Amino acid sequence: MSNVYMAYDYPVLGAFWTVMWIFLWILWLMVLFRVIADIFRDHALNGWAKAGWLIFVIALPFLGVLIYVMARGKEMGKRETREAERHQEALNAYIRETAGGQGASSADELAKLANLKANGTISEAEFQRAKEKILH
Repeated sequence: MSNVYMAYDYPVLGAFWTVMWIFLWILWLMVLFRVIADIFRDHALNGWAKAGWLIFVIALPFLGVLIYVMARGKEMGKRETREAERHQEALNAYIRETAGGQGASSADELAKLANLKANGTISEAEFQRAKEKILH
C-alpha cells in the first residue's frame, strides 16, 4: 500500500515549517538578486572586479553574499538611494516636459506669441486674440 497523505494527516507544525522554508527561500532569492544588481550598478568597480564578485557570489552563494554585504553593504544602500533619486528626478523632468507650457508665466506666453507674429506664422488679429486670452 502506498503512502497517501491527506490534508488532515499533515500536522499544523509541518505546514508552519513548510511555509517558513518557502518564505526563507524567497527572502534568500531577493537578497541574492539585490546583491547581483548592486554589483552591476556600482560604477566604482571595474569589469574584472565585477566579474570576480559575480563568480564568487554564483560559485559560493551563501558565503559570497555574506562577505559582499559585510564588505560593501554600507555603500550598497547609498548606491540604491542615489539610483532611486536619479529615477525620481528623471520622472519629475518627464512630467515637467510632458506638462509643457501649463506652468509657463504670462510673460513667456507673450514672448512666444511675439515670436510667432514676427515670423509671420500668425496674423495681427490672431496675435491680439491670443494676447487677450493670456492677459484675462
